[in-house]
Amino acid sequence: MTTHDIRVPVASSVSFEVIDPVRALRFVERAAAGAGVLFVGVVRDHDHGRPVTSLEYLAHPSAGDVLAATVRQTLLGHPGVLAVQAQHRTGPLRIGEPAFVVAVASAHRGAAFAACEDIVEQAKASVPIWKRQVFTDGTEEWVNCP
Repeated sequence: MTTHDIRVPVASSVSFEVIDPVRALRFVERAAAGAGVLFVGVVRDHDHGRPVTSLEYLAHPSAGDVLAATVRQTLLGHPGVLAVQAQHRTGPLRIGEPAFVVAVASAHRGAAFAACEDIVEQAKASVPIWKRQVFTDGTEEWVNCP
């Protein structure tokens, strides 16, 4: 793993606020950036072949701090990144709404894509957020993200 001093602008949050993916991408815009990559995780209408009617995310009080630390730690392996924004929404969400957004800017697309994917995977593995999904048959399931 390559390491370097992280002085990259990073914004991250875990909150009830509606996420605007375009705003996230604008946050990472830089004159030196030749690439801006945007991941938008949206609420889908199914899971493992079962139709989903609603979904809710609950977060541990430390989730925002864990997300920020995860982004910073992940950036140690991505020295070409110029800026990052990562946001995860909590509370009830409708089908099609953004639940998790990561925007990354870099001078080159390969570095931006790699960093974005790594941040998404590391966040899903470590940030204490739980998902409750309700299926059309009335049953529900809790999924522990980390």
